[in-house]
Amino acid sequence: MTALARSNRTRRTWWTSATDAAGCSAYTIYNRMLLPAVFVSPEVDCAHLKRAVQVWDVACERQVEITGPDADTLMQRLTPRDLTQLDLNQCAYVPICNHDGGMLNDPVALKPRADTWWVSLADGELRLWIAGMAEAGGYGLRVFEAEVQPLAIQGPLSDELAARVFGDGVRDLRFFRHGRFPFRDGEMIVSRTGYSKQGGFEVYVESEADAAALWNDLFDAGADLDVRAGCPNTIERIEGGMLSYGNDMDERDTPFEVGLGKFVQRHDCIGGPALKEHVSDRRLMAVEMEGPVPGCDRRWPVTADGERCGVVTSAVWSQEFGCGVAIGMVDRRWDAGREVVVHTQDGPKAAKLRDRFWR
Repeated sequence: MTALARSNRTRRTWWTSATDAAGCSAYTIYNRMLLPAVFVSPEVDCAHLKRAVQVWDVACERQVEITGPDADTLMQRLTPRDLTQLDLNQCAYVPICNHDGGMLNDPVALKPRADTWWVSLADGELRLWIAGMAEAGGYGLRVFEAEVQPLAIQGPLSDELAARVFGDGVRDLRFFRHGRFPFRDGEMIVSRTGYSKQGGFEVYVESEADAAALWNDLFDAGADLDVRAGCPNTIERIEGGMLSYGNDMDERDTPFEVGLGKFVQRHDCIGGPALKEHVSDRRLMAVEMEGPVPGCDRRWPVTADGERCGVVTSAVWSQEFGCGVAIGMVDRRWDAGREVVVHTQDGPKAAKLRDRFWR
């Protein structure tokens, strides 16, 4: 495997030295920042995530701050999701589309203050799009990359670990809600969110001075919980059908095609008129494959009876389920249970369409 050449273009995080010391063996680049990708191996990391607790450096989830008296107006202009229905402490999964209804990003947004939104980016240059829309619309606000870096606590023991550091009140935090919780002499914003199906939290660290202290406190408090440094795991996220922007969707796909149609609630937004008229002939589906499964670094054609019917966008071998687990974009004519062929770089693989993911 070719090594990643680090430079100032691949920005470090407040925890890069800590993840290096913890044995990170592979990084990827996400929003021009270093994101840990593997520690021991994908299989070992996955098994540990499912039984214990991990601390993830996810500072690459850059926070685009929209602040000012028109922040709510612009934010609603950006997404077809109806933000007026949200509670004040609610995190919102917000598809953001271009004028044709194609997905530009699928961030999570929250309000740390009454006149401010943080948009937690998936990989991409959405900040430039938001700034352009703000300028073109003449809104009274500022758009910039906030100096905020998230750290995630994920795994079945995450409630116990978080409670030891932030107090028992964090256990009562509902899914996709956030609040301020005590940390040493101050407070931190903690949300019950994260890029795994194992449950957990994300902590929005607003000062580099607190970064090492939080990392150290989590590892000290979780020594008997077998806490380890970890990262988003490809196996676990595909088993759970968790989408990756740039892998499983991009601006060629609409929210309806990637299973996010329930968030298209308004049409008075950018892309709204196109979404109102859109009729989808494709849908995202789980695909069960025979092994072995090579690295999926390109889109694999999928055929049924010799006819191309879609593509696989992400795939990996699952030890737990004993099969290849994959995410595919498939023509709506084909239903779950249909036997297909996935054409990988290592040759064709027998496969079957599923009606649901494994988690």
